[in-house]
Amino acid sequence: MGRDLAVDLGTANTLVYRQGEGVMFAEPTVVAVRADTSEVLAMGEEAWQLLGGDSGNVLAVRPMRHGTMTEFDVTQAMIQVVIRRSMTVRFPRPRVLVAVPSMSSEVERRAIEDAIRSAGVRQVTLVEEPLAAAIGAGLPVHEPVGHLVVDVGGGRSEMAVVSMGGVVSGRSVALGGFDLDAAVQQHIREEYGVAIGEKAAEEIKVAIGSAFPTPSSKAAVVIGRQLDTGNTVEVKITEEEVRMAIGHPVRGIVEAARLTLAEAPPELTHDVLETGMFLTGGGALLRGFDMLLAQECEVPVHVVERPLETVVIGTGRMLEHLEDYRSAFQLVRRR
Repeated sequence: MGRDLAVDLGTANTLVYRQGEGVMFAEPTVVAVRADTSEVLAMGEEAWQLLGGDSGNVLAVRPMRHGTMTEFDVTQAMIQVVIRRSMTVRFPRPRVLVAVPSMSSEVERRAIEDAIRSAGVRQVTLVEEPLAAAIGAGLPVHEPVGHLVVDVGGGRSEMAVVSMGGVVSGRSVALGGFDLDAAVQQHIREEYGVAIGEKAAEEIKVAIGSAFPTPSSKAAVVIGRQLDTGNTVEVKITEEEVRMAIGHPVRGIVEAARLTLAEAPPELTHDVLETGMFLTGGGALLRGFDMLLAQECEVPVHVVERPLETVVIGTGRMLEHLEDYRSAFQLVRRR
């Protein structure tokens, strides 16, 4: 058996599944570059650590935005690091199966293919993310039954009705976890005149964020910079404030899921009313998101067991049985 790789190149995190071994790489999709030369110094957690150095000449770059590349050269360099760290000496030129957004253009798909091929791999095969998520969630996607998968990522949310081994209908919206973080930042800036960073906003979201009213009334304290004086100050923010702040992007994701269900063929919609919606991606961890979706879409909602890893696990399962899946799922094979 070879040691081929399955990759989930996400806006927030990059994950790699190695054939026969499972998920063996999971790092933030962030790169540390030298400001004067754009040289890539590190990626993932190591990149965040470099930012605290004394030189002041290191910048953090997120090369993926809303599921697509915004910095091709940086993404290419990052992927080369990821692939090389994931390869084994015995199998130096693996085949790579990579999950891509279902609504991505041919140009965007070609860019991902070129970036991965630049790492010296033998072959690149692309698969649509919602299909990979459905397989990762353990759904019987080959059967003539409709399943609705909603994958809420860092920069993009994908929702699709999957049946007979393919995506029947779906939507993709440029809304995700980063938009929730930005909404928290904007609220604190407008309400308190204080600026906070991306990571601080994310920590607030994780600690007290919710999409649906809860019996608790939690609060969190965040440290930021006062805009008019430049002084460092503390701000206390409540759970209800955060829920109101992130309400707009959350509603956008919910509405896209509702429309995906409404646009599906009637017989598959009937299946979904019985089987329910399967919620995956980092956004699935937002408290009460499943309850809000269930209320607005009027279907049962199931949060999958390992939402952050579902796409790469599904892509890995396809990798383990690539020849079977190639005919069944009509994967896009790139030579």
